[in-house]
Order: sequence, then C-alpha cells, then structure tokens
Amino acid sequence: MSAIVVERAGPMATIQDWPGRTGYWHVGVPPSGPMDDLSFRLANIAVGNPQGTAALEATMAGPALRFTVATTIAVTGAPVRVSVDGVEHGQCEPISVRAGARVTIGAVESIGMRIYVAVAGGLAAEEVLGSASTFTLGRFGGHGGRVLADGDELDIAGVAPDGPPRRIQHEEEPAMGTAWDLAVTVGPHSAPEFFTDDDIATLYATSYQAHFNSDRTGIRLIGPKPDWARTDGGEAGLHPSNIHDNAYSVGALDFTGDTPILLGPDGPSLGGFVCPVTVTTADRWKLGQIAPGDAVRFVPVRSSAVADSSAIGNARRSQYIPVISTGGDPDGGILGVADTADGGSRVTYRRSGDDNVLIEYGDMALDLASRARVHALAERIAADRPAGLVDLTPGIRSLQVKFDPSAIKQSTIVEWLRECEADLPSVHDLVVPSRTVHLPLSWDDPATREATERYMLGVRDDAPWCPWNIEFIRRMNGLGSPDDVHRIVFDAEYLVLGLGDVYLGAPVAVPLDPRHRLVTTKYNPARTWTPENAVGIGGAYLCVYGMEGPGGYQFVGRTTQVWNHRHPQATVGFDPEHPWLLRFFDRIKWYPVGADELLDMRADVAAGGGHMDITDGEFSIAEHQAFLDANAAEIARTRGEMETARDAERQRWSDGGEVSRGRVA
Repeated sequence: MSAIVVERAGPMATIQDWPGRTGYWHVGVPPSGPMDDLSFRLANIAVGNPQGTAALEATMAGPALRFTVATTIAVTGAPVRVSVDGVEHGQCEPISVRAGARVTIGAVESIGMRIYVAVAGGLAAEEVLGSASTFTLGRFGGHGGRVLADGDELDIAGVAPDGPPRRIQHEEEPAMGTAWDLAVTVGPHSAPEFFTDDDIATLYATSYQAHFNSDRTGIRLIGPKPDWARTDGGEAGLHPSNIHDNAYSVGALDFTGDTPILLGPDGPSLGGFVCPVTVTTADRWKLGQIAPGDAVRFVPVRSSAVADSSAIGNARRSQYIPVISTGGDPDGGILGVADTADGGSRVTYRRSGDDNVLIEYGDMALDLASRARVHALAERIAADRPAGLVDLTPGIRSLQVKFDPSAIKQSTIVEWLRECEADLPSVHDLVVPSRTVHLPLSWDDPATREATERYMLGVRDDAPWCPWNIEFIRRMNGLGSPDDVHRIVFDAEYLVLGLGDVYLGAPVAVPLDPRHRLVTTKYNPARTWTPENAVGIGGAYLCVYGMEGPGGYQFVGRTTQVWNHRHPQATVGFDPEHPWLLRFFDRIKWYPVGADELLDMRADVAAGGGHMDITDGEFSIAEHQAFLDANAAEIARTRGEMETARDAERQRWSDGGEVSRGRVA
C-alpha cells in the first residue's frame, strides 16, 4: 500500500520540485517547477525538508489525501481551509498526521490561485532530465507526466531532513490580494527601438486585468494596445511586435501581436515577439497567485536595487504588496554596444530580467554569419562555464546567457561576456558539423486542416489565412499557384538555427537559398490547438511543432516526431544520450508521403522503430557566402517580386480594416 492515496485530486494538482528542470532551455524544455516558488519553499521549510524537495502544487482547490503512514505535512500559498479528520488546522505550520488520517484541503477563497502541500521526506516522483517537476504539455516528470487523478497513489521519497519542522514566521509569509504590483526591469526590447516612449509610460500607468485564459505557460492581460515605434518586423513578420526568434526569460512581458502575456515556468523558451519589461526573480512568485480578474500593475525598478530572490524573509520584500521604487534604469534595456573583435558586426548586450543577458549581433535582419558568431560565442562560454551560469540559449542572431543572480552580478557577467567576445576569431572561416536529415512531409495533412477548421469555428473565421494556409502563403509571396509553394518547400534545404521554438526540440529553420524563403505573417490571435509535428512557416522561418499545443505558423503539412518520448530507450535516429532528434546547423530535406503513410511512420517511430536517413556533413560560412555572391542578381530579383506581393497583400488588409484592428502578427 502506498503512503498517500488521492481520494479527491481537485482541478489541477501536480508534483513539482524547485528550481525545476534547468539546463535544457536551449532545446525547448522549460524549467516547470512551482509557479509560486516562495510558497513552495516555505511549505518544505515548515516540514523540515530541503527547500527544493518534490511537493504538490494545486490550482484553485486542494486535494483530499488519505495517509496510510504517520507523517508531518504543511500547506502554504493561497488561503484555504485545511482539516485533518474534520479538525481544522492553520497554514504555514507543521501538522502531524496519524496513519489512516484524511487530510482535506478546500478551495481557494477570496485571494490567490495556488496551494502547496509538502510532506516530510518529500514525494517520490519520476525524474526526467534531472528534475521531478511535472511538465504536462510534454507529458513527463512528476506522476506519469500528468495532473493527479482520483485514486492515484503516491509514495514518500525519504529525503533526509534539512532541519526540524517549524512554524513559518509572519514576516516570511508572502502578502496576497487582488491587486498586484510587479517589480520589473526594463528590457530586453523596449523604447525607443520597438515601443514609443508613450507606450512605455502607458505600460507603467495602466492597471491591467488578468484574463481567464491564463495558465502555467503564461498570464494573458487585458489592457491598451501599443502605438509601436515601427511599422513592421520585416522578414521576422509583418506586425511591429515581430522579431527574429530569440530566447525568452520566465517573467518576461511578451507582446504577441498587441496582446501582452506574462510568461510562466511552462512557457516557451524561444519565440519571435518583443518583451519590453521582465518581472524580477524575487517577484515572480506573484505570477503563481494572480487570479483571473485580478489587477496587475508594472513598477519599474533599477536592476542594481532588485530584491534578493534567494531570500525568504525581509530581504525578499514579499510581505508587502506595493512595490516602492524611484524609477527604473533609463537605458531602454541596453547594457552596452560595441563592435565585434573582427570589426565585421555590432554586438548589443541587453538586459532580460535580473537573471539574463541577451547578446545580439548585427542589424535586425536574417544573417547566417551572425548565427555563426552566436555559435562561436556559445562554444567559448561553455568552455569556461563559470559558477552561477545556468543556461545558454541561442536564437537566430542572439544568445541568451542565464545566470543565478544570487551567485553572480549582472554587471560582472556583462564584463566577462565582453572578454569572451574579444577572444573570438573571424567567423568567415567557420566550419561546423551539419548533418542532412531527410524527413517525410504529408503535404496539407488532414490534421492541419482540422486545426484550421477549429480555429475558424472557435477563434475567427474571417482571417486572411483562412480557410487554406497554403493559398495564403502563395498570395503572400506572389506565386502562380499552390503547386509553386509545394515545389519550393520540397526543393529547399532548411538550416536549423534554433531548437525549442515551439517546445521539445522543435526546430526553427531557414532555407539556405534566399529564393526559397517564403515569408508569411503569423496567426493573430494564435490557434488554441496545433497537432504534434505540424510543419508551418512564420516570417521567413519554418518550424516543426514539438508537441500538441497552441501555435501561429501557417501550415504546410505534418511530419514524424522530433522528440523521443521513449527516452532513454533506443529509438531509430535519436541519440541515446538525449531525446531531441535535431541539432544546431542540421539541414532538413523533405520528401513527400501520403497522410495514411505518415500515420504508419509515426506509429513506427513511437514504437522505437522506423527508418531515418541521416548523413554527416559540414556547413561553411565562406562557401555559403560564395553561393550568395554568385547568385546575387537572381536572388535580388526573386526577393523583390516576393516583397512587392507582400506589400499588395498588406494594402488589401489595410483596405479591409485588418491592420487597423491590430490583427496582423
């Protein structure tokens, strides 16, 4: 008999640990972990566990648990009723539970959103990639990769205590309410480059409302639409919020089109939208307690004056709802600008919260030489890997360096990164491993058609890309027929520049030949459902969706799995050391298959079999540049024709009111 029987699971209870699944941001694996890390850690302290020990997170209402062994528990987070065999107990204190007792945790009352339940010794759970945290979208970690269900049985892990059980002190308990102040640092992408000064002033002056359609991936907010400092994002997309994909920070305020979303611990690692401000690490616990309808206000603070996120008492400043500040940094999020060591490009260091530095190369344009320099810098940093470094996540023309702010200062990181940059040679002679991976593509697959139909029924049926994305791509690029879209996609050789664009090893790739670079806008609003391994184009980029979920790229078809859910068991084509199929600088070549044939192939891969055609090779920046030079005239003519077609399409949208409604993304 297990130590704990879940008699009533509640709406969403999962096992999490802290700080979660770190070190895999570069391949689209989010940290997960508790959304309110402070309440989670306090629950463990109350029962004497180490602060990161696996415990329960429950949303909106707690579970009812039957204990078959005597133990000690603690409940923290949003205010709820806690009873043991009908006798009420307080929160934030150790509670002795006898063998056979029933612990009942009620629904969240007037404030807050999430409840935490720690058990002395911690909960036994499935560890994946070094963490027991549940990532439900990826179906791994915790208890079978899912939320708890009635009748589930849990065991106690037997983790050694870190101290005696104790009552959490009043000054350690976080303050909660229905109107939240969030301390934010400016950056990475703010005014005057992307937003107007008035936009940022409005951002700070507005009391936003939390939307009901919010979860662990992000909190959607209702508020004013920006005016924007530019008209579009160029090759990154036609809305001014679009940028070439870069890494996100948890706690970033991400403008997906005109919609602001606070990114949570299950949010995406990589994306193509601007983020003007980022919630400080010390204040991110509040994201876990913001309920639908709550008011949210952003308060700018100087990065040198942020609270200590490693603390749990007065230094965390969590016992006060208001954020007292004299203002934020006046630098627009830019920590420094310099020329690269070889003089071939500009490098910009941007603040991305108090725990990340985002390094960008060159102009806001697609340039493979910039991606090569990102690669060289990442290799240089990884060779030293100083204490406090957590993640290195490359984007199209950027590298995000995540560090532990309690271990190393942001200013120290920036100076060290400048030294690393100075050590880099010219990228002109850079040659990197580049496999060619041949993947099947079911063109205009029925699953992608279904996703478009769901969008038209549930989101909007008047979008320019409906009812058929491929016809929209044709029109956007001035092609003669949908067959021309088919021909270009299958002729193209796609170079993988990033992984995890839509979670779990999902590649963001660009055709090596610019004449094959079909450019589209993205769905706005985004789809609520996208089938696993759908293939789409957004901006100039192609992506394979790593898992089922929302999305915005224009569909062209569907392929086989790019993430091995059977890990660590052997699956054909996958490295036994990790569950992602593709690597940076791999080349994807498509070959056509029918929809039924693809279903058979997907079943084979899921069972650990199938066939994967992968050949080793190299990618040379010098050789690629020579190709571009030799075909410059034809490339310029083709790109010009495509841009003319996009201008005409944009004018049609403007004439029809699409642009004025803020629906282009």
